[in-house]
Amino acid sequence: MRSRSGVVAVVVGCALVAVGVWWVGGGFGGDAENATVTVSDANGTTLGVVSARVADTPQERYRGLSNTASLENGSGMWFVFEEEASRAFVMRDVNYPLDIVFVGADGRITVIHHAATEEPPYEKYRGRAKWVLEVPRGWASARGVDAGDRVTAIYGPR
Repeated sequence: MRSRSGVVAVVVGCALVAVGVWWVGGGFGGDAENATVTVSDANGTTLGVVSARVADTPQERYRGLSNTASLENGSGMWFVFEEEASRAFVMRDVNYPLDIVFVGADGRITVIHHAATEEPPYEKYRGRAKWVLEVPRGWASARGVDAGDRVTAIYGPR
């Protein structure tokens, strides 16, 4: 019985350390400026990697990619929210087409929209998400990325 208690204590201790590292490392992106976002299929095969700017405040999420000249292949924007919810994104002042990838709290893609440039009134691209990845249009299709694929992010310093 005593060794079982010791094993439980070690497991709980490791879990607490892991949560602490996660929290200090940015958790859901709180203090990060950049993230490396990786999309993998059900077998764990990497389908694509994106170097993304992080939008984790209401102001950054509202601004998004508005008034940016372009988005290079392999780059994107990673929108971070505190919890999963129904979200709507628009192409406000974005002069190039995008793939808008909605990611649930479980890290799986819920829906991908292929958005064209547009003028007001803007179409609302909707989905359930805790995170949303915007990348150049065609990025997801070219890599075989689809709903159900897994997304992970490693955050960099501000």
